[in-house]
Amino acid sequence: MLKQTKMIAAMSVCILALAPVACAQMPTTTKGASLTSTGPSMMNNNSIQPETTLDVSAEGEVMRAPDIAYITAGVQADAATAQEAMQQQANAMTGVFDALAKAGVEKKDMQTSNFSLQPRYTYIEVDEGKGRTRGEQRLDGYTASNQLTVKVRDLDNLGATMDSLVSAGGNTFSGISFALDNDDEVRAEARRKAVTNALSKAELYATAAGMKVGRIVTMTEGGDYSPQPMAMMARGKEMAMDASTPISGGEVGYTARVNVQFELVK
Repeated sequence: MLKQTKMIAAMSVCILALAPVACAQMPTTTKGASLTSTGPSMMNNNSIQPETTLDVSAEGEVMRAPDIAYITAGVQADAATAQEAMQQQANAMTGVFDALAKAGVEKKDMQTSNFSLQPRYTYIEVDEGKGRTRGEQRLDGYTASNQLTVKVRDLDNLGATMDSLVSAGGNTFSGISFALDNDDEVRAEARRKAVTNALSKAELYATAAGMKVGRIVTMTEGGDYSPQPMAMMARGKEMAMDASTPISGGEVGYTARVNVQFELVK
């Protein structure tokens, strides 16, 4: 009884002195009960349980007719010496540059993509006598190669441009690809389609599960790409048989991917 009286007196002093912190530090435990101050609730009302989320991946694709083409072409020259090979390819490349300029291709749209000078060897069997032979490599000459990547903006004259390049001395073609000169808006449209497709897919799954799509929890871009179809892989001499090489650009596709996590609600 005396102990309880002292505790009540101490609490009264705290109230009169307006010292709530000190009061909070005083022991208030009585037999069979506990009084503690928990402060503001630490519960996160926006927390989402894993079982109420849905992860969806989706793509959006946009097809467009191309307005530019990239061709990789050049000159390959074989000669007995390195100097002769270099001179031959230099002479031929001068003609190629002139032909491209006459076709309306600007210098900024021509870029050297590969240049090499390599020896050429053949392997022969040398008779050492007594029925024994050994392999030996023999230098046959040198090969000089100069390749250009050319951006062609006038697709209506693409075939004629390639023919003039061959006539000027170009004898190698690694391929051709098509694209859009400015693809920002097309890529943006593909991204919008990817998000729309992700939402449609999420709604389908949610409906099947008897739930509804709530908010978006996370969204990440899975990368986009623009496939460029290879229209041809041919050497210049083979192409030169046709006076006007027919080229079809078709369409190019731009694809965007997104990964989205949705909250599902009842």
